[in-house]
Amino acid sequence: QVQLVESGGGLVQPGGSLRLSCAASRRVYGPNVMGWYRQAPGKQRELVATITNGGSLNYADSVKGRFTISRDNAKNTVYLQMNSLKPEDTAIYYCNLQQVVSGATYWGQGTQVTVSS
Repeated sequence: QVQLVESGGGLVQPGGSLRLSCAASRRVYGPNVMGWYRQAPGKQRELVATITNGGSLNYADSVKGRFTISRDNAKNTVYLQMNSLKPEDTAIYYCNLQQVVSGATYWGQGTQVTVSS
């Protein structure tokens, strides 16, 4: 089992920035993908960005050019730098880990991001 703990959410004005962090409880061996998903009220959970342990990146079109995902494999941590935030970015952001070989998937508890003036 792997526990994921997110931090860094909060309230920010439009145009502002936030940095989310997600720490895994232990090192994950083998090919894996860590990422961020979000769910706004009344909407389905959607992908925001993912990064493999090899460094391959994937972003939702809605966040390209504004958000940057990165990871520190030595710290078992993934980050999401969010710039130029918009009200439509308001959601609960969830950290996700997928182990490619076993298919095991883990979720964090979520952190609220609110973009409002």
